[in-house]
Amino acid sequence: MTSHGGTDLQVLRASMEASLSEESFVFSTFPTGGMDEVTEFSPLGLFWENEGLTAILSVENAGKAGVETQPCFRRISLAVHSSLEAVGLTAALSKALAEAGISANVVAAYYHDHIFVPEDKAEAALDALIELSRSAQASLD
Repeated sequence: MTSHGGTDLQVLRASMEASLSEESFVFSTFPTGGMDEVTEFSPLGLFWENEGLTAILSVENAGKAGVETQPCFRRISLAVHSSLEAVGLTAALSKALAEAGISANVVAAYYHDHIFVPEDKAEAALDALIELSRSAQASLD
């Protein structure tokens, strides 16, 4: 099934609007727990792995769940509707952040991409992604 959304990398980069969450998040694992154990903590995202269930939780809810609250990440959401079949957007985002010395955990949802970056580098990450978009806009003009 083909997802809706854009696939032209240059247009996607030029039209993306990055926004930074105020809230901090952690990636937690629940090796033996089921969905019922996790959902009471309002996970932002879930992913089943062979080792257990990974949940993206707010730092506050991670504390309530009794799981590690470090390292902390902030979420940058991209307000551009990219297709799940678009080629190169994740690579472009990762490259821009890598050049700035920032790690990135990318979650591609149906409508938008979300990038989790270390809390202490969140503002620099946002700046790098804004610059990536500006350079793409300039090349389209």
